[in-house]
Amino acid sequence: MKGKKYLEIGGFLAGAVLIVFGVVAIFLGVTGYTTTRDAIKAEGITFGSADDPAVAKYAEKWAGEQVTTGDQARAFAKIMREHTFESTGGLTYAEMGRFQSAAKPDDPAGTSDEAAAAKDSSGQPVSNGARNIWVTETALTTALNVSYMAERLSVFGMVVGAALLLTGVGLVILAFAVFGREPAAATRKAPVTTQPVAG
Repeated sequence: MKGKKYLEIGGFLAGAVLIVFGVVAIFLGVTGYTTTRDAIKAEGITFGSADDPAVAKYAEKWAGEQVTTGDQARAFAKIMREHTFESTGGLTYAEMGRFQSAAKPDDPAGTSDEAAAAKDSSGQPVSNGARNIWVTETALTTALNVSYMAERLSVFGMVVGAALLLTGVGLVILAFAVFGREPAAATRKAPVTTQPVAG
């Protein structure tokens, strides 16, 4: 009987712990979700018009609107990448030289050879400005993509919290149904009496 009582208490405690964890996970998920959206909105980023091919490709339905959600932040990051490709002749950071080429100063590919690089008034190689655009683009798009990820993780936290909450409630109900009932009283059978048979 004592073992049954321990199982009953353990079931209730385990259910209560899961309920608390579920509530906390939901609270943290909601807090993360609203904090992420508030942070995105505070940046004041706005999509360009649908005349921009990149906007038309990734965010036509949000053209001219402010970026306020993780999905919009991700779309804006894709638009920025398209614009960066346009500015660098379709080359990525790794495909470009560190310096501006002396032979082709307008070529975004540049050169990594200091001898072939354009020089400034002090004789030092001129850095490749087109390549430096990628540094800024990468920093900004990473922040935008992290916003998208943070929003998705917050949603995941809320889903996990709801699952923990429901599991905890189910465990408490199960513990009560299995262990919380009083045992049914044993029914007594009346003794069977035999009557003597008259001869």
